[in-house]
Amino acid sequence: MCDSFAFYSNLLQKLCILKPLTFYKEIIVFTQLLESNKKLYFIFLCLATFLLLMAKKSFIEYETAAFMVLEQKGEMGVMHAVSALQFVSIPFVYLYKFTLIAFLLWIGSFMFGYKITYSSIFGLVIISETIFLLPEFLKLLWFMFVETDPNIHDIRSFYPLSLINLFDYTQIQPRYHYPLKALNVFEVIYWFMLAQAIHYHAEKRKNIAWAIVFSGYVFFFLGWLGFYITVYK
Repeated sequence: MCDSFAFYSNLLQKLCILKPLTFYKEIIVFTQLLESNKKLYFIFLCLATFLLLMAKKSFIEYETAAFMVLEQKGEMGVMHAVSALQFVSIPFVYLYKFTLIAFLLWIGSFMFGYKITYSSIFGLVIISETIFLLPEFLKLLWFMFVETDPNIHDIRSFYPLSLINLFDYTQIQPRYHYPLKALNVFEVIYWFMLAQAIHYHAEKRKNIAWAIVFSGYVFFFLGWLGFYITVYK
């Protein structure tokens, strides 16, 4: 499991994701671009997610033994229907997620005296979501070139640079799988992107921007994980 952390850490360093100055400059540039056309970037995000999901299913999931057996028996109809539903739901899931997170951050900004429009925060949330395309791409690379013979449970229980990779998932209760995957390096980078973007837009102290992100997003995010663990059956 630790090998996966070393693999992804080296790859992230090559991509300059972990270099703060470059990272923050990219946020500002992308934020300025986003202000000109949020709809276009939203379409790009949906399209990129669609292509990554298609690649994952075509090159990884459908190549596992379980799916191959179902295909031989002619019982893949249900699985294809589920996959189709996943593809169609991408823009609706994004809209729901962005609307909720933007609303929470908008309320938080008013609590701390930041005058940022809801539209601006919605745009910041869209651009920050880009970071979550990277782990999906890395997951694709991992199962295509490193762990080339996974089963469906290996695929669904794996998330790059997450806490679940520190453990043997087969020895962990299923209720903890999602929270341990959700707690990952990319989630923390997402917090940094939100805080930096809010700080850039409001032109005020960075510690207040962090307070907005923690009170308007991180608190509810961690609360959701705790709720999931509690109600999971």
